[in-house]
Amino acid sequence: MKNIKALNYIAICTSIALSSTAFASGNASASITADTNAGKIKSYTCQFCHGSNGIAANPAYPNINGQNEQYLYQSMKAYQNGERTNTMGKMMKQQLSSLQNQDLADIAAYYSTMD
Repeated sequence: MKNIKALNYIAICTSIALSSTAFASGNASASITADTNAGKIKSYTCQFCHGSNGIAANPAYPNINGQNEQYLYQSMKAYQNGERTNTMGKMMKQQLSSLQNQDLADIAAYYSTMD
């Protein structure tokens, strides 16, 4: 019984460590270099809900201007992967379905630089 508890503890610690490492790395690939100019171009559909300046006119949608780049990227990946299933989860998953990691990184960089 003690061995099973110890193995469970190790598995949980390993899982947390791996998750932390993945989150700390920001982008899914270290080779991705975000381009804010490309992000501006790629974010045209984001503007319908989040506003052209990253401030949503509808309070049901979050303001994303000046948000942390890593957080934006990870949030978009979570929607793409179906990990975020809140009220807007299906819509966001569909909106992001055709975007690649580079696109997400560019969009995240663009919105993170807004004041």
